[in-house]
Amino acid sequence: MPLFSRSHEQPAFQATHLPGRKTTLSVNVNKVALLRNTRHLSIPSVMRAAEQCLQAGAQGITVHPRPDGRHIRPDDVYELAALMKDWPHCEFNIEGNPLHNLMDFVRNLSARGLPLHQCTFVPDSKDQFTSDHGWSFPGDAERLRPLIAQAHERGVRVSLFMDPLSTAMAAVKAVGADRVELYTESYARAWSSTETNQSLNQFAEAGWAAAAIHLGVNAGHDLNRDNLTDFLRAVPGVLEVSIGHALIADALEMGYAAAVKDYLRCIDEAFPRVLPDEASP
Repeated sequence: MPLFSRSHEQPAFQATHLPGRKTTLSVNVNKVALLRNTRHLSIPSVMRAAEQCLQAGAQGITVHPRPDGRHIRPDDVYELAALMKDWPHCEFNIEGNPLHNLMDFVRNLSARGLPLHQCTFVPDSKDQFTSDHGWSFPGDAERLRPLIAQAHERGVRVSLFMDPLSTAMAAVKAVGADRVELYTESYARAWSSTETNQSLNQFAEAGWAAAAIHLGVNAGHDLNRDNLTDFLRAVPGVLEVSIGHALIADALEMGYAAAVKDYLRCIDEAFPRVLPDEASP
């Protein structure tokens, strides 16, 4: 039996949040760098974009510096890490393939005494257009295990980019990862169609499987202002969403601050409000 039901005309999801804090928003600023790199100038400013997003209430900044440098560059990574020192209650997350250039950033940031709270291991090829699949277990386990340990030695949390496969969550935990980032493109494609219910059930089952073994859950890829609330209502215990393309696209029309605040509104709407007389004394 499906966990959730939805008619095409009338959404009907039941909130299934686990006890704990509300989902946080980490803004991926890659697309700001992509636009900047089309000219030999420093505009738009990646640093200014990150700062405005944090000022508007974003709880983190994410970057994915690919080996070809087509958007985020090494200097951006170190400058953003330095900026995050001024935002001690927010997190810096670097995504990338640990078999390519990601671990160099992990080691160098640690050596420079710059903050890095989380690294998200993504199985991209060097020339990949965008992330389009998660890690595979047991095939990738032995390659990832020592790299996860290296990140842990530097006090960095590790999240593995994964397809929503409930049967894979135990393998993620066993290899030593702290969290899984559920790859949400399939949900975004299915949203507002007859396949929405099936897709949400798949993600919800992965979330429950992770929760059962105390594996943290993040999510990201093609989440937007239309589909974010439904996702968070259905999938239990999502600690963080990392959103870049859609949020930066919205910011082109709305401005960074307004876009961030509207994504925070989408998150707020996914969580039940506690009235004063319902709160614990």
